[in-house]
Amino acid sequence: MNQPLAYVHPGAKIAKNVVIEPFTTIHNDVVIGEGSWIGSNVTIMEGARIGKNVSIFPGAVISAVPQDKKFDDEDTQTIIGDGTTIRECVTINRGTSDRMKTIIGKNCWIMAYCHIAHDCIVGDNCIFSNNSTLAGHITVGDYVVLAGMSAVQQFCQVGSHAFVTGGSLVRKDVPPFVKAGREPLSYVGINSVGLRRRGFELEKIREIQDIFRILYQKNYNVTQAVEIIEAEMSATTERDEILEFIKNSKRGIMRGYLGSN
Repeated sequence: MNQPLAYVHPGAKIAKNVVIEPFTTIHNDVVIGEGSWIGSNVTIMEGARIGKNVSIFPGAVISAVPQDKKFDDEDTQTIIGDGTTIRECVTINRGTSDRMKTIIGKNCWIMAYCHIAHDCIVGDNCIFSNNSTLAGHITVGDYVVLAGMSAVQQFCQVGSHAFVTGGSLVRKDVPPFVKAGREPLSYVGINSVGLRRRGFELEKIREIQDIFRILYQKNYNVTQAVEIIEAEMSATTERDEILEFIKNSKRGIMRGYLGSN
């Protein structure tokens, strides 16, 4: 890095082959891994831990202090995984005393103007389309897609391989493998296209469909559906992941089809 028009604090640890474009500011206590590219007018603040081959586009602000009045200048971090792309004007806040870290996984694609608040944990290979917003303390699994203008309420969870349609307001937990849409947010099927793209076999996709038919289309309540799934469906990795997600949901899972019980 030899960019006289950028400011890099002497306490920052920057790999030798990182490219930093003009007018970028990098604060103290920042680590940036090999092969990363930091565009113009980016601000990277204290506590950022940025992996290898990360791309951060102009206007992004990484690891700013949380927008949380309870924050008391704790020594917290923002962790960005290898291979992640962060597009223009994205804002990612560092953690608070709750989790101490905001974490973005590997190979994620965070599009322009997204906001990820304090203490969020985002898995690997996620795609957040333009203007998607995560409030604080949210957990997102691997391979989740949030379409544009989605907003997720604080403390919610979104399970792995889920797809949330554009403009959705997520107020309840979204189970793994599903598509979620409408207002209020509800189940609209499983994410079969995404699962096929990721190599799930047809038999496995049908198994997941059968589980969610019991949960959302048979007019059982959630407790009844869980008992039937456990009794009638053979134990598999996917079945157990779905059941564990439901049992551990503190906010409750999103509703079934509109008009269903």
